[in-house]
Amino acid sequence: MKKILFFAMLAVSMAVMTCCTAEDPFEQYDNNGNNGWNNSSNGTSAITGSLATFEIAIDRTTVEPTDATEAYYPDEEDALENNTFATEVTIDLSNPVAKTENGVEVTVDGGHVTADHGSEKGICYVVSGTTANGSLTVTGDKKYAVKLNGASITNPDSAALNLLSGKRAFVILADGTTNTLADGTGGSQKGALYCKGKLLFNGSGQLNVTGNTNNGIHSADYIVFNKGNNIYVKSTANHGIKANDGIFVNGGILNVEVSAAAAKGINCESHIIINGGRTTVLTTGDGMYDTDDKEAKGAAGIKSDSTLTVNGGELWLKSTGTGGKGINVDTEANFSGGSVYVVTTGGQYRNNNDTSSPKGIKADGNITVSGGRVWVRTNGSNGEGIETKSVLSITGGEVASYAYDDAINSKSTMTISGGCVYAHGKNNDGLDANGNCYINGGTVYAICSGQPEVAIDANTEGGYKLYVTGGTIVAVGGLENGAQLTQSCYQASSWTASTWYAMTVGNSTFSFQTPSGGGSGLVVSAASQPTLLSGVAISGGNTYFGGLGIVGGTVSGGTSVSLSSYSGGSGMGGIPGGGPGGWH
Repeated sequence: MKKILFFAMLAVSMAVMTCCTAEDPFEQYDNNGNNGWNNSSNGTSAITGSLATFEIAIDRTTVEPTDATEAYYPDEEDALENNTFATEVTIDLSNPVAKTENGVEVTVDGGHVTADHGSEKGICYVVSGTTANGSLTVTGDKKYAVKLNGASITNPDSAALNLLSGKRAFVILADGTTNTLADGTGGSQKGALYCKGKLLFNGSGQLNVTGNTNNGIHSADYIVFNKGNNIYVKSTANHGIKANDGIFVNGGILNVEVSAAAAKGINCESHIIINGGRTTVLTTGDGMYDTDDKEAKGAAGIKSDSTLTVNGGELWLKSTGTGGKGINVDTEANFSGGSVYVVTTGGQYRNNNDTSSPKGIKADGNITVSGGRVWVRTNGSNGEGIETKSVLSITGGEVASYAYDDAINSKSTMTISGGCVYAHGKNNDGLDANGNCYINGGTVYAICSGQPEVAIDANTEGGYKLYVTGGTIVAVGGLENGAQLTQSCYQASSWTASTWYAMTVGNSTFSFQTPSGGGSGLVVSAASQPTLLSGVAISGGNTYFGGLGIVGGTVSGGTSVSLSSYSGGSGMGGIPGGGPGGWH
């Protein structure tokens, strides 16, 4: 295929106290509600607010979001408006008829229909009717369109819609129609809808696809989804949507459910780009041991063997099985716009000495966030929130991770120079870099579970350091020992659990709610020494992290908190011990 050219990331320039969009789609949740998780201070730390309570479910009715970037096509020929399919050939699957029409040969074998357009150009198959034991197969040497106009196809023995032409296939969902494709368990097909060539979805009708033998939808080339599509895919045997050469979501409403062990909702051997629409994926299968690759594997909402790029739209991903992941990327993950929401609830999968741990977002290559919103929650054993096996860079946007284990982890360097970042490790560190950790800007609110963990950690054992040169920072649990603090940091004389604080520098204020438990110390840092008030009330302002942080707004009431110079280290003196009730 032609080399894929990616859109440039959205340029985001963010001041110290400025984050991404202030809108909170979960404002219907009670930001003061308790999520029912462990609220003790015995080595754990819990939160309230919609970051702890938001849910993810299949949604076919909510209007498609308008947040989208320009549609992307690997080739200009992939856009329907750049093509003409004026020659229509009707096929009624309720009463199929063999015929030769406009150079197209249609043959019928019981309920199974084969249409061959040979070298004819501009053919559009208009398909309607119902069959409980049939299929439609398309062959030909030229690109073509299949318009599903109220078609229901069930094939117990193979693919329901079998597009065997290697040319572009434009699948058009006729407005106002509902279409259904399903296979059985009697064949060896790759998908209930299989396409040998490029698969391009258009139209605003509905399509339901169920795969019982293998994948729901499978293309041996790439797949493009467009604005207006309303597609539901379910697989009980393997992946929901599978493509070899790329998956590109320009818009539409896309819902996927998979239940097989280690199955992926959306699986691609190449790039995945999300530019718009609302994509929801639920995986329920547990982990499994892959005897071919000789490793333990978990399910994933999205799995890319190459890169993932999110420029716009919404992603809603939930994995409930052991070892499950929201996003699993073999190379780089880039977030420049849109909104990403991830929940994993399963614990670690173990097969003898082989394990697969749950992750909200995992990338073997770099993770870069320059805009948009990324929210992650994991509550199963060993579940990390956001993890890269390489470098993590946050320059803009809103990133919020509440995780059973480390909230945000990088195997190499971690750099935060912009945006708003919330990192809460329920049983471990908030931010954890196994290389150097640089905080140069942005607003960072990090929380650890308690000693010996710290809110912001760098690998000092390996000869690395935490460097603080800028930004607005709140760290419940302190900073890594030996940190190089170019920007001064300050330690609160004491702090109270589940309480609102306001930190003000000049005309800028960041207010935050403390957790019900956490590390033994509260450290703050800003461009100059801030003032800190405890027990405040805030009105107005821009809300972040599901109601746990507010930028701006009017602060009233509160008690002044004494601040002293702080040089790093988790063993901070002067902090009362015990649970939340022992803090002041």
